Amino acid sequence: MYMNASSAVSLTLEPLGLSRAYIYPAFLFGTLTYLFIMLCNLMVLTTIACSAKLRRPMFILLFSLPISDMLGATALFPQLVYSIVTQNRLISLPACVIQALLVHSYGGGNVLTLTAMAYDRYIAICWPLKYNAIMTPHNLVKIIISVWSINISLIVVQLSLLARLKICRTNVIDLYCNNPSIVKLTCDDTRVNNYYGLFTIFICQAGPLSVILYTYAQILRKCVMTNQSNARQKAIQTCGTHLVVYLVLEFSGFITLIAHRINIVSPYIRRALGLTLLVFPPILDPIIYGLKTKELKTGIKMFLKRKAGS
Repeated sequence: MYMNASSAVSLTLEPLGLSRAYIYPAFLFGTLTYLFIMLCNLMVLTTIACSAKLRRPMFILLFSLPISDMLGATALFPQLVYSIVTQNRLISLPACVIQALLVHSYGGGNVLTLTAMAYDRYIAICWPLKYNAIMTPHNLVKIIISVWSINISLIVVQLSLLARLKICRTNVIDLYCNNPSIVKLTCDDTRVNNYYGLFTIFICQAGPLSVILYTYAQILRKCVMTNQSNARQKAIQTCGTHLVVYLVLEFSGFITLIAHRINIVSPYIRRALGLTLLVFPPILDPIIYGLKTKELKTGIKMFLKRKAGS
């Protein structure tokens, strides 16, 4: 059975394997998790947008992170909770491609945004006297536009390459749609897709990882050399939380992508890490930055007090 990739064909996602006793608890848990993610990230977004004290480079760059997290959560949870309650794992091909677009936009957006934030912390800690001259509003706009332009263009080209392929399978091997799982539905020559996929992995994984390693090595060196314990403690705390978020995202994303190319990796591990990639960072990001960043935590408290008072 051959179908052009633009056809409105129904695909079947990997079964969830839930018994009837767990359908409604799983539906309730998924719905509440999605609402929690959206509420927390919207709170961070609104606080940064409404607080004049937070209109600084670090928080302006951070503004992109909740947007990316909400894209990732929206890519997974609405379709997932619908399929749980209806016990229907069918998804149309256009919906599958849109889901893949949101998933990859979230992953690339998070990695590139965290890389830009690492660069900001590097300038702030290692070159404090030049910080205002380097992180100007004009340069901030260029950084943010570059992050999203690179991210969206890479993903759009990647998914556009699917249009020339013919689909001969309908069983998606993952719990949600992504580019590797859609490519595996085809029976055509996919070498161009695979080569371009490796190129995007290099741009979105190896490139940012190199920047992260260099900036944090320099920050660590600066922290060791400084004689001010308060400054050293603040720098380590700020960068430590940032590094935790990045490592969770990087490990889950990289292993998930590579697992599609290495058959010895268990599909259960790939699916578990795939869910981890879309569930934990959107939950952890607003909690970590909201609780660990003093200025943001104060801004959230003041915002909630104003809302309660009004």
